Amino acid sequence: MPELPDITIYIERLNALLRDRPLRQIRLASPFVLRTAQPPLESLHQKPVIDFERIGKRIVFVFPDELFLVLHLMIAGRLRWREPGARIPGKIGLAAFDFDHGTLLLTEAGTQKRASMHVVQGRNALQGFDAGGLDVLNMTVDAFRERLLSENHTLKRTLTDPRLFSGIGNAYSDEILHRAGLSPILQTHKMTPEQIERLYSAIRTTLTEWIDRLREETGDGFPESVTAFHPGMAVHGKYGQPCPVCGSTIQRIRYAHNETNYCPTCQTGGRLLADRALSRLLKQDWPRRPEELEERTQPGARK
Repeated sequence: MPELPDITIYIERLNALLRDRPLRQIRLASPFVLRTAQPPLESLHQKPVIDFERIGKRIVFVFPDELFLVLHLMIAGRLRWREPGARIPGKIGLAAFDFDHGTLLLTEAGTQKRASMHVVQGRNALQGFDAGGLDVLNMTVDAFRERLLSENHTLKRTLTDPRLFSGIGNAYSDEILHRAGLSPILQTHKMTPEQIERLYSAIRTTLTEWIDRLREETGDGFPESVTAFHPGMAVHGKYGQPCPVCGSTIQRIRYAHNETNYCPTCQTGGRLLADRALSRLLKQDWPRRPEELEERTQPGARK
């Protein structure tokens, strides 16, 4: 699922390409991707996109008259920039946004189509998509501490809960916890003040570094290879490979459809965490599907 660094780069490039350009039309290949009926999709046609914003892992297209298109890519949704009038791909194509100088395609791989588009009017309606998570790049350490300790969960669950922190998912939570040298199953109420400050620093450093790295990789182009598995990551997706810090073999915890990667030497004092009791703990503390927490942030969804 594209997370804060990926969404940040998407928005930067969309602003560079499309800001103040009129959206001629939106072509839908899958009617199920559009989750609202009013205002109608056609109300956006011929209007200029005046800005792009981020709400958690959502991309918001801002139009005049307080009209907004809210796009959530979920796990497999991606954006692709193509020539004007480009054909929507048959198996993975969901929609096309036509501009005079090019077409923005929305695609989603896989059989489970979970990407969504909502058209809403007014800031109050837009606010309904905000789950309330803190802006992790602009929060103070005091605000972070208060939010971190507001509930007692494992660090893995806490970092990825959009009601608590905005924009962090499975991939970057692994990287943050490795940077902080903290176990993914450490309960928040058992953390020391020093561990809390270390985690706060790791969040900001890790996400900022990855934004800078992805920005450099993208340059003046468009992010066509958005993935949760970057070669430069320390632990995420690196099961069985050596830790870049200590050389120990990266381990994983698998539970339901989720997976957590960690270094036992750097994070758990050499202890291997993949046991049955731990799996039960994580199943209780985490949803069964990676995208379930995100689905709970849809307006009107059961929390």
